[in-house]
Amino acid sequence: MSAEVLVVDPDRATQQLLRLNLGQAGHAIACCADAESALVLLDEQLPDMLLLEWDLPGQSGEALVRRLRALPRTRDLPVIMVCARRGELNTVLALESGADDYLAKPFSPRELIARIHAVLRRRAPHVGPGAVQMAGLRLDPGTRRVTAGARQIALGPVEFRLLHYLMHHPERVHTRSQLLDQVWGNHAILDERTVDAHVGRLRSALQPSGHGEHIQTVRGAGYRFVSAGARSRRGRQATL
Repeated sequence: MSAEVLVVDPDRATQQLLRLNLGQAGHAIACCADAESALVLLDEQLPDMLLLEWDLPGQSGEALVRRLRALPRTRDLPVIMVCARRGELNTVLALESGADDYLAKPFSPRELIARIHAVLRRRAPHVGPGAVQMAGLRLDPGTRRVTAGARQIALGPVEFRLLHYLMHHPERVHTRSQLLDQVWGNHAILDERTVDAHVGRLRSALQPSGHGEHIQTVRGAGYRFVSAGARSRRGRQATL
């Protein structure tokens, strides 16, 4: 299971150590030193996982998590908080702030990697190992890549899981409630409008390759992935 991980830690030595160990485990790593830099990077592209130091300059890691959880775009971003502080109270504070897991320093790279995989499995219960190809799109969970021919399509982790689920169940209409359960997990407590926002971002990401129209809105019902785009359907209808 490979993932894009954003490491937020002011210590350069820690950044280099995590970049080395997580990179060897097959993960793609980006690093920054503070909350404001993290927010800039998150605005540009959502990673699959945020690995966050509690003690940051300026805004603390705990405050950053609370801020991210208040925003629809980053509300479900997986977060592991790390800190040299040990004890039950610190673990409770980290989890109550919205972190998915808490890891006290020092920790072994093996334990960190196991925890990353565990959080990703909980957050993405329906991303299986097999690639799926349809309507000129190829989605490969193993490499976390979506391609249209030679073009690679950049998707955030939620949009990736959403497309994966829709492509594995083509033509079927899914309600917003069903998508929340299947894509976010039945533990998620989110407004159904969250689905609309992520569908909109997914369509925008697919639009340059001409695949945005494959994500179809069914009024009063929900969404579905159609194997033939709107233009193809109109063309077939015109020849009948």
